[in-house]
Amino acid sequence: MKEKKTNVSRRDFLQKGLRGGFVAVLAGSGALLTAKNQQPKYLWQIDPYKCIACGKCSTSCVLQESAVKCVHAYAMCGYCDKCNGYYRTSKTDELNTAAENQLCPRGAIKKTSIEDPYFEYTIDETKCKGCGRCVLGCNTDGNGSLFLQIRHDRCVNCNECAIVADCPSNAVVRTSDAKPYLLKGRK
Repeated sequence: MKEKKTNVSRRDFLQKGLRGGFVAVLAGSGALLTAKNQQPKYLWQIDPYKCIACGKCSTSCVLQESAVKCVHAYAMCGYCDKCNGYYRTSKTDELNTAAENQLCPRGAIKKTSIEDPYFEYTIDETKCKGCGRCVLGCNTDGNGSLFLQIRHDRCVNCNECAIVADCPSNAVVRTSDAKPYLLKGRK
């Protein structure tokens, strides 16, 4: 049996080689894009156990209205009538909910009676500016159920977060988008 010789011209060889190289580049690019999309995305977040509620979050954020908001861990709350994150500390024991007696400068915390003597405190994030006054009051004389978080629906995820640069306790850290919120709970 005689083998048939095929003459391959240099032109055919180059055309097939270029096509094969082009296909390899496309396949490699597709694999690279797929791998890039599967890498975790990182977001900024406040570690509630490191945060000292200094108030810099409300003024350091590049957004006019800070992306930092107060959050309430209901499972930790004592549902007390006298909430140290709601009321200004005073020498009197009178619990008057007038604006001048509230710790929040914007009235972002709402007190609702559940059943005497228990109350629920909810945060209106549209009013909250992330100043941390309520968090400081709750952590100082309360159970620590109020804490600050960066809300990702508001955050623009700056490459160099301005809040990170100003945070004295290094509480702002990068977290994976798989677990974007660092929550506070009973230890």
